[in-house]
Amino acid sequence: MTPKRRLGRNVLALSLVSLLTDASSEMIYPLLPTFLATVLGAGAMSVGLIEGCAQMTAALLNAASGRWSDRMSHRRPMILAGYAIASVLRPFTGLAQSAAQVLAIRVGDRVGKGIRSAPRDALIADSVAPESRGRAFGFHRAADHAGAVIGPLIAFALLQGFSLTIRQVFLLSAIPAALAVLVIIVAVKEVPRPVPRGGASAGVAAPLGRRFGAYLGVLVLFTLGNSTDAFLLLRAQEGGVAPQHLPLLWAFLHVVKSVTSTPGGSISDRIGRRPLIITGWAVYALVYLGFARATSVTHVWVLMGVYGVYYGLTEGAEKALVADLVPATARGRAFGWFNLAIGIAALPASLIFGWIWEARGSTTAFSFGAGCAAVAAVLLAVVVPRAMPR
Repeated sequence: MTPKRRLGRNVLALSLVSLLTDASSEMIYPLLPTFLATVLGAGAMSVGLIEGCAQMTAALLNAASGRWSDRMSHRRPMILAGYAIASVLRPFTGLAQSAAQVLAIRVGDRVGKGIRSAPRDALIADSVAPESRGRAFGFHRAADHAGAVIGPLIAFALLQGFSLTIRQVFLLSAIPAALAVLVIIVAVKEVPRPVPRGGASAGVAAPLGRRFGAYLGVLVLFTLGNSTDAFLLLRAQEGGVAPQHLPLLWAFLHVVKSVTSTPGGSISDRIGRRPLIITGWAVYALVYLGFARATSVTHVWVLMGVYGVYYGLTEGAEKALVADLVPATARGRAFGWFNLAIGIAALPASLIFGWIWEARGSTTAFSFGAGCAAVAAVLLAVVVPRAMPR
């Protein structure tokens, strides 16, 4: 491998940070609904309110944090602050005595995510050659998904093997979280960035361009058909998957995501971002049509595996395309808008999907998601021109 193709220290370090952070988060997240219901006596509405507020907080902060990181000469302090805030607050879930306290902790956790995500993605783009961006983002997503497999397995081992309580598991999530912050301090380095004529403020004021705007618009349309994966688990139960097997199904999905993300990003470096994203969105449409008609446990497991391939094909390529479309001096702002658009569209997407499910049934709901993906794939090919890495 030539030096140009190496992922480099920052990509490897930030990937390890995401793995550790996701392991910490996923020690808590799958157990949180049970904790709220059985330990704190909260209902389903509390779960929805907590997650809705948390995700909206992260989405709204993304645009601001990306813009700030472009104005600053260094992105690393914002990345460190974002991960540190989440790492300090998240384990306190184990001490919560009410749903309101869990809400405050969860929102604080997502404040950290909102601060760090855009500057982190921009630093990854800054740290690699343009022809390696897809592979870099794919590798980062692979590590993130690996953490999503490791976290629940650690929680299961602590609960079953060591007979710990849910509260104790939540408190122990502080260990991988602290290690993630330590990796940032020790291993993540700043990358010199070009300063636009007129200073950093000129770069922030520079337009992101019509191509980026068109891409964002198509992405929002796709996201409106891309509801929360919780509906897939609900559909899996309808298809005959036993409740005790749902965590295994969830882990299987993340294993496929992790295995396919790096190759998917690398392929986008060779054939281009658009063809791979279009292919991935087409796969998504077919998977949702499959879920609309699934009638057995075997169908569900096969479809969930193919669904993981969709993630592998698209996640790295979608982020690499953001970096391809905008000037280097505006990457933080662009990634902020990218994350904001997805986060804002995700809420109505789930509400629309849930309403269709209740009014017309799961078959119609999944068919609607497939239709949105198919239309978005066509529009991406038509309105978003082929982008050369910048």
